[in-house]
Amino acid sequence: MKRKIVIVTGLSGSGKSTVARTLEDVGFFCVDNLPVDLLPKLVELADTMGGEILRLALVIDLRQRKFFPRYSIIINSLESAGISLEVLFVDSRDDVLVRRYSETRRQHPLAPSGNLLDGIRREREELKEIRERADWIIDSSDMTVHQLREEIRKIFESFRSDYLKIVIMSFGFGKGLPMESDIVLDVRFLPNPYFVEDLKSKTGRDPEVADWILTHEVTLKYLEKLEDLMVFLLPLYIREGKQYLTISIGCTGGRHRSVLIAEHIARLLIRNDYTRVEVKHRELAD
Repeated sequence: MKRKIVIVTGLSGSGKSTVARTLEDVGFFCVDNLPVDLLPKLVELADTMGGEILRLALVIDLRQRKFFPRYSIIINSLESAGISLEVLFVDSRDDVLVRRYSETRRQHPLAPSGNLLDGIRREREELKEIRERADWIIDSSDMTVHQLREEIRKIFESFRSDYLKIVIMSFGFGKGLPMESDIVLDVRFLPNPYFVEDLKSKTGRDPEVADWILTHEVTLKYLEKLEDLMVFLLPLYIREGKQYLTISIGCTGGRHRSVLIAEHIARLLIRNDYTRVEVKHRELAD
């Protein structure tokens, strides 16, 4: 998968910290207040970590004034090297920024002891060039924190499905629940091929067993409703920042019905663009 790098910048007080926290929630590795000159080194470090850091977000602004004038040179050099960069610029009206600074009693980086409005206007002028090259411009003037977070989620929603590592584990209730389970599904109500002489010694991976279980209408109905449940639930887990999810499927012995359903769920999730899916059959590992 290709690495995605987003540079978050904009006016002080416009909501960049909220944007960074939201990007973390949807799977980005975020670095705040990074000197621009260190950006190539950070990208190089991410390369040495293989696929561990596929989404990188960097908050860069005028807190690092001595580095900021070089941002254009650095960004151009990275793009020339074939690295995909997107710039997200967060803006707000001057009157809103003045009100926010007054409420928090913080100092503006360009007006530590002077006129706040002059500092805001000076910062806006210095950020003019990077704003013009931004891929995304968000005006947070009339947004609540929750609305700003939701707007960021909408923009980067397509990069979230591979954020969640999903382990699907079949097991037998006779040997106890897997302790790492987040979701447990009991499929002991499905017809049991264990009582069919020709299928008893086989497993849910064998076509004969799968075909027999799938001939029953209750199995097909269950799989249909299970698909609806997974499509509904998983985006909610991702939205809450969950990185690992174990779905345990149990039947009596853990060799027939649970194995088939686990394999089915894995194929279902992959079809729905969840790429980090692993299947484990606990009782088949004996």
